Amino acid sequence: MKNKTVGVVKEIKQGEFRVALTPGGAELIHKAGAPVFVQKGAGEAAGFADADYRKAGATIVTTAAQAWAADIVIKVKEPLPAEFRFFRPQQILFTFLHLAPNRPLVDALLKKQVSAIGYETVEEPGHKLPILEPMSEIAGRIAALVGAYYQANPQGGRGVLFSGMPGVQPAQVVVLGGGTVGENAAKVASGMGCRVTILERRAERMRYLDEILPHVATQMADPSAIRAAISEADIVIGAVHVAGSRTPQLITRAMVKRMKPRSVIVDVAIDQGGSSETSHPTSHSRPTYVEEEVLHYCVPNMPGAYGRTSTLALTNATLPYILQLVKMSWPEILQDTPALANGIQCHRGKITCLPVAQAQDRPSTLLQES
Repeated sequence: MKNKTVGVVKEIKQGEFRVALTPGGAELIHKAGAPVFVQKGAGEAAGFADADYRKAGATIVTTAAQAWAADIVIKVKEPLPAEFRFFRPQQILFTFLHLAPNRPLVDALLKKQVSAIGYETVEEPGHKLPILEPMSEIAGRIAALVGAYYQANPQGGRGVLFSGMPGVQPAQVVVLGGGTVGENAAKVASGMGCRVTILERRAERMRYLDEILPHVATQMADPSAIRAAISEADIVIGAVHVAGSRTPQLITRAMVKRMKPRSVIVDVAIDQGGSSETSHPTSHSRPTYVEEEVLHYCVPNMPGAYGRTSTLALTNATLPYILQLVKMSWPEILQDTPALANGIQCHRGKITCLPVAQAQDRPSTLLQES
């Protein structure tokens, strides 16, 4: 069987500066015998010129349709409605999907029988999410920086300096969720001198966080603890993640009403529906809004603001799986690459990811039966 072709499309989501593949990654795929087609200008925002891809052996195509015509289409973010017309049967789409809250995208994928593999659900043994993890690390670090920035008075915040001053308390940061996002947010926030509390439900995870972050407090994330912590916070970082599923909204509107006026919520989980009842997606051009006197930052593609770093980290994570996809048949993918098989969310007109089906109250099909 001949190797499949790979298409790299230019991202059209507002404020998205990443590209799905570096020139170095394109060179390795080309050397593996798979033609690579890169849409003109796809890497410019991340600092990768079309000439860099040509030197790597890729072909530059002028239109999105030409890149989407490849056997395997790799992206960064979920396709937008303007891109649905490029879907076709037997096409493999490899990108962040975040399907749980996005019924129109699921409808389009099912109608055209696209085989859609979500970066966020590619899962190795031990529940390791190798592609989501580096983007979560970046998002967590950004969340702390964003929280500090929007606490400034000119940005609408309370005017609480992250680090405080001698005789003046530093900012109180509450991180809801102690996974990769929460851990990295806490590292940066505590490193800048603020008081940090992580609310988490897994006892073993709290023991781990206590060991690596001795200056960060951990607390069991029961409803009463969440209410109390949020009411005292200057900055709340929503970092809850349930693989493939819609994020549980643990912060109610009533809790937000009890927060300090002009405090800040940074909802990193917004791409899966958000951690707060008051959250809705924003963009890098208009990142914040005020609800119940609380400033909300709910940008769903936070790592996209640091396009070069994020692109390099993303390609490092995705490249081994792309090389598997170009070389293997579907039976081989299903049987011999369990991590990729775990990532398949839609296949041949069926939803094969149970959390997505449950979030949208739809039937799911076992991958082997699709």
